[in-house]
Parts: sequence; C-alpha cells; structure tokens
Amino acid sequence: MALKGIRVIEMAGLAPAPFCGMLLADFGASVIRVDRTESEQMHDCLARGKRSISINLKTEQGTQVLKRLCINADVLLEPFRSGVMETLGLGPTTMLNINPRLIYARLTGYGQVSKWNKAAGHDINYAAMSGALSFLGRSNQKPTPPINLLADFAGGGITCAYGILLALLERHKTGKGQVIDSAMVDGAAYASTFVFASMAHPVIGQFLWGEERGKNLLDSGAPFYDCYQTSDGKFMAVGAIEPKFYAHLLQGLELDIDEQPPQNDRKSWPEMKKKFTQIFASRTRDEWCTIFQNVDACVTPVLDVEEAANHKINSDRNVFFTDADGVQLPSPAPRMHGKVNILQQTKQKLVSGKNSEEILLENGFESEEIRELIQNGTIRQSSMKSSL
Repeated sequence: MALKGIRVIEMAGLAPAPFCGMLLADFGASVIRVDRTESEQMHDCLARGKRSISINLKTEQGTQVLKRLCINADVLLEPFRSGVMETLGLGPTTMLNINPRLIYARLTGYGQVSKWNKAAGHDINYAAMSGALSFLGRSNQKPTPPINLLADFAGGGITCAYGILLALLERHKTGKGQVIDSAMVDGAAYASTFVFASMAHPVIGQFLWGEERGKNLLDSGAPFYDCYQTSDGKFMAVGAIEPKFYAHLLQGLELDIDEQPPQNDRKSWPEMKKKFTQIFASRTRDEWCTIFQNVDACVTPVLDVEEAANHKINSDRNVFFTDADGVQLPSPAPRMHGKVNILQQTKQKLVSGKNSEEILLENGFESEEIRELIQNGTIRQSSMKSSL
C-alpha cells in the first residue's frame, strides 16, 4: 500500500474532509477520526478504514491529548472555519512547534486568507463564487449545481489530498512539515481551468463557447452532446463531437448524413436536437444499446447506481466492490501496480469513540491515565460494537 506507515489525525467534519481522509485510508494510511464526546452517533458515510477517538476539546486536558497524538502523526486534517483551531490552542504555529514534521491541512470553503474566511457556506456557494457554477445549466434556465461534487469533492477532498501528498513529498526532501491552505473556492476554480482557458482562447473559445450558457458545444447546446430520453423513460448519453463519430451517430439513427445540415452549423442545432429527441423516444434504451453496441459513435446508456455497479464493463474491472454491509460502492482509484484495492472487509460507518483506549495506548498513555481521562469526561470510550 502506497501510504502504509503514514499517520493521519482527521478532525471530524462533513463531506469534503471525511472524503479526503478516506482517500488516504484507501491507500494504506492509518487514519484516526477525532470525534466529540457528546454522542456516539456520527453521521459519516465516508469512514471506511478509519478508527475513532472521542475527545472533549473544550477542556485543557482534551487539547493536551490531541497534542500528544500529533507528536507521532504525519498529518493533521481540520475542516473548521478560520480561527477555530487557534481558539482551542491547536493552531498551526502551536502544532508545528510540537512536531516540526507535521503536515497541517486546513480544508475550508473560502480559505484562511480571505475576507470571507469565517463565513458559512456549502458546495453550491463555493462553486458559485469560483465562477464554475455559471457554466452549468441549460439555455434560458438558472444555473444547475452538479449536486455537491464540484466544490466538496473535486475542489475540496481530492484537492486537499493532493496537497497532502505534495507536502509529504516535499518533507521527504526538506524534513519539514507545512501548512496547507486548501479552499474549496480555489479548488473548484482550479478544476475548471480548461473552461476558463478555452473561453479566453481566440480559436478554441469560438468553437466551444461563443454563446450564452446552454447554447454551446459542451453545455447541452449541441445536439450531438446531450442526453435523450428513450421510450421506456430511460436515457442515452451522446458525445459524438468528432466528425467520424457524428457520422456513425447519424447512421445509428438511420439519418442520411448528406440530407442533414453541417454538424457545426449552430443555427441548425435546435432543429437537429428536436429530430434526435423524437428518434430516441421511438425505442427503448436497451434497443438503442443494441444498435450502438458495436458502433463507434460515443453513445452510451445513462446508468443508475445499481445498473452501474452491475454493468459488465464495470464488473469486469471491479469498478465497484461490495463492503461488509452488502453495499456496493466505487473501488479506490487509480489502480496501483495494475490492481484495484478491494475493500470487502470494511464498513462505511464508524462508531464514535470506539477505538479511544487502543489509540491512547498506542501513543504512550498509561492505563491508569486513560481510566482517569475517561472518568473525568475528557475521553469517551464507546461501548457499542465495533463497526470496523
């Protein structure tokens, strides 16, 4: 496992930080989630491969416990708004003095150095402020957020994990840790670099964009780059951008290419889209899959969650795996050494405080000291059955 031996302390939070920690755990890192002591219920569905310790960080003893844990840690991942960790006496200056090799990763919406650094927000807000949300949506309709994939996960969890790996690589050269300021606005904008750059390009910009949202080649404006409903209420995805693929698309739709307007004649796009809509609605999705099965036209079915997990093209590559609870989930990516890391024995849920005692013992705490910390409420050890 590529990250075996890397020790991560993850402060419990919502989607982006747990995803970042999960990415690291999937590839071998030892990840400890720090939970509050108030409750055993932590609604985190991205906890696979992790352990949990519950610490009352509102007490001096609690913050001292976390500091001792970080002495042996490689990474501290925290998702709080700017200033929260400093208020607890756990800011980067303090923690890097304790452990100069520590990678202190701060995953927030607006970043540490920003007038909005203490403002609340969610994926939709960060995507909106990055400019990326303005690209997404159909003509004459409001922008459509791509659920919370863009800022939370692409611009948040994945970008932060990337930053952590870069910092670990740099530490290998310098021997020093550092602070990572990973803002979801920054990450969402960075993930959208192609759109910003292509819009500004004198040639590519006119080819790909040039019109208002929803009327361009890649944003559902082109008839050959869109989804179409079939007669059974399902959908086919069409991405026939290149001329040869477009020719094969027309062939599959039983349209004579010589009788159609040029592919990139934008004035004809609305009419061609109506034509494609009517034709796709005349058959079931399975019938269209059969027609395009051996045709190189960039036409595929739109699979739902269950279908994607069981489709042969995915099952042959183990793109999904079944966890210990019988839930089908995406396998870790990318593949290392050409093999997928199957996580069949793991569960996505983790009981808060389940591993408190063992984690403290591993980090040099004495048994009597641990009993005292539990008795005075600094630490909570869950009595619930382990979900690991």
